[in-house]
Amino acid sequence: MTTRFVPPHPPRGPAPVPVWRGFFGERARNAVYGWSAPMFENWHIRRNILGIVVHVVTHPDAVQRVLQTNAANYAKPDIVKRVIAPMIGRGLLSSDEDLWREQRRIVAASFAPPAVDALIPDFARAAASRTEGWEGASVRDMAAESTATTMGVIADTLFGGDPRLKTEAAMAHIAAALKAAAEARLSAVLRLPPIGWNRTVRAGQRGQVFLRSTLAELVGERPGRADGDFLDRLVHALKDRFSEEEAAALALDNAATFYLAGHETTANALTWTVYLLSEQPELQSEAAEEAHEALTSGSDDPALPDRLPLLRRILEESMRLYPPVPRFDRQALGSDTLADAAIAPGDIVSIWPWIIHRHKKLWDDADAFDADRFLPERKIGLHRFQYVPFGGGPRVCVGARFASAEALTILAHWLAGWRFERARARPVRVVGTVTLRPENGLPLRLVKRS
Repeated sequence: MTTRFVPPHPPRGPAPVPVWRGFFGERARNAVYGWSAPMFENWHIRRNILGIVVHVVTHPDAVQRVLQTNAANYAKPDIVKRVIAPMIGRGLLSSDEDLWREQRRIVAASFAPPAVDALIPDFARAAASRTEGWEGASVRDMAAESTATTMGVIADTLFGGDPRLKTEAAMAHIAAALKAAAEARLSAVLRLPPIGWNRTVRAGQRGQVFLRSTLAELVGERPGRADGDFLDRLVHALKDRFSEEEAAALALDNAATFYLAGHETTANALTWTVYLLSEQPELQSEAAEEAHEALTSGSDDPALPDRLPLLRRILEESMRLYPPVPRFDRQALGSDTLADAAIAPGDIVSIWPWIIHRHKKLWDDADAFDADRFLPERKIGLHRFQYVPFGGGPRVCVGARFASAEALTILAHWLAGWRFERARARPVRVVGTVTLRPENGLPLRLVKRS
């Protein structure tokens, strides 16, 4: 029987931290810090943040209403758009209504099951290529290794393998941009232009400039072809539907969206899964044995992820405890009722996978790791909207299948060849910005399996 394991999370006090703490100090830097213990037992909390009413809803029925049954009433908030616009403009993640639907139709075919299955060999090559640099090295930062691997996957599968997207500088700039986005909330709430008032914000602005300028070069070099790679097809389809100027702008915005979101979220899922396995050697050995056996049938087989049921459950439990995106928000267009609370037009509804996935009324022993939660017979009892690592409803992540297949393929190759062990005495500390990362990386000791 597996020993009970409770991985770290920020401390929880008896009451929420004051609203002003959201703009200064630890709470400003770390979105998952400062939540009270009762929040993980309640279904709703209402807060007034500088005149903006925010509802945090955690009941799956309320989440389903926002994301699915009444999704037309909930748009991307203006505040969120102001924060992320410098990075991804009006791309798929930040647009609404007709513009969102048109962009979704354009990109959907690239992430359909047959298209994703055809990419398994690319995922396998990325995993194997990364391990070539591990020979003779006892300790590696697996957060950085995961990011470099998934960045390479996105560059190779969507952007023709362009080397400009796979450099150490690109990694550093993107990390800085994401970190700074968490500190841009005050400017957004006050409707002020982003100001480089500290080192983090200034580094983030440089990262945004790098991201946009580099991708603008790539987009400008592509004439657009229906039979090309993802970027070529994207440029071709946008030119067919929009004016030349708008098509160019949307091509850049979506290139930034898929490059940034496409590698960052999967990298975090990989990082947290490897961490959780490093803390549970027996479970890691079981997963490694399954991976080794699955790979004997061929690493390029599109059915490889289906031969990894244990590893899939481990990945799903990892994303429950450490959802790659800890929050997403919607803004009410009209009146509604959620969890017996009245929602007024203009109110923000904040959905936190970080809280929902650890809610005491939704999960037994909610903070403990238990991959068996996702056994088929136990999943039957789960509400569809109590587990939302990829969102839900019409706007569910278009790349969910891509991300899962990529993560499982990479993990299988890594576990079959290497053992991951704890390398530092101090506990891992989780930090939430736009995504969820371990603070200062994740150094682990790597031991080659015989």
